[in-house]
Amino acid sequence: MSEVQYIGTGRRKESVARVRLVPGGGRIVINGKEMDDYFGLETLKLIVRQPLVATETEGTFDVITKVEGGGFSGQAGAIRHGIARALLQSDDSYRPTLKKNGFLTRDPRMKERKKYGLKKARRAPQFSKR
Repeated sequence: MSEVQYIGTGRRKESVARVRLVPGGGRIVINGKEMDDYFGLETLKLIVRQPLVATETEGTFDVITKVEGGGFSGQAGAIRHGIARALLQSDDSYRPTLKKNGFLTRDPRMKERKKYGLKKARRAPQFSKR
């Protein structure tokens, strides 16, 4: 177990991703499946690869990820955040590039909580005069 690995945790909306970067050929494995099998949309695959492309490390690390919660879009964003954090552990000189592209910033937008007297966060019951 002398293999070097870098760990990062990424979050977005309700999703949490635990990311491990291991020196390798560039495979991306999400919850035991290849990325192409896990994500159907090409845009989500692009989002996941963004930090690796920005730092020009696309073929140097294998990315092993466990992600849970939320939908596919939130999970892709969480994985991107986790990869960026793990890359920062591997080499601190990536910080300006990752920061400039906004990959280190945790997206704070969350689902608003439901309020009493309402059907959803802001949706009120239908009003009837009579």
